[in-house]
Amino acid sequence: MYSDNQQYIISPKGKKTAVVIPLKHYEEMLEDLHDLTIIAERKDEPTISLVELKNRLKKNGLIQD
Repeated sequence: MYSDNQQYIISPKGKKTAVVIPLKHYEEMLEDLHDLTIIAERKDEPTISLVELKNRLKKNGLIQD
């Protein structure tokens, strides 16, 4: 998922206190976090069957037979 291209900031006592990662990986992590937030917010919403979804999409002209 993420590469090993990361650097650590070390305290004077030798303890890792922060990490520096490539911006691309940071943005991917933010996107993943956003996706997980949306999933958590919608976990209690009612579900519909695949057939019902297809029917709704057809009715709205978003897919064809």
